[in-house]
Amino acid sequence: MEFTPKKYINVFLGLGSNVGNRGANLKTAAALISKTIGKTAKQSHVYETQAWGNPDQDSFYNQVLMVNTTLDPRGILAEITKIEREMGRERAEKWGPRIIDIDVLFYGKRIIRDKGLEIPHPELHKRAFVLVPLMEIAPELEHPVLKQPIDELYMACEDQSEVVMLD
Repeated sequence: MEFTPKKYINVFLGLGSNVGNRGANLKTAAALISKTIGKTAKQSHVYETQAWGNPDQDSFYNQVLMVNTTLDPRGILAEITKIEREMGRERAEKWGPRIIDIDVLFYGKRIIRDKGLEIPHPELHKRAFVLVPLMEIAPELEHPVLKQPIDELYMACEDQSEVVMLD
């Protein structure tokens, strides 16, 4: 019997929380991601940012993880949905308060435009709270659609919201 090694791919996930113990929520989500999606190869610091889209709510803690996975994009989305549900996320309103929010930012260099799944995340280049932690762990990563590295996307980003690194 011939051994065929599994093909690992780097997936970048954006995590956010603004309900309850935000720091603990990010740690719980990261642990569940490691258990179900793949090993975390890199993780950014945690950043505090004002709420985006609907500013009339508590600020968010945000973090980006680079995870080595063998799952396909739909498999990752299914696991993310399970983790969010298990942690108590309710999808009541767009941009509303969330105990946890997990977004697929990049899946290798793949471009996917499918019903319910867009990779790279279609709004990531407009959001400082995504770009700052992403720039921390992968500044030269090139956006496969925009053909620019993360640090250049950040410099061109019009989002002026404050993104504060926590200890």
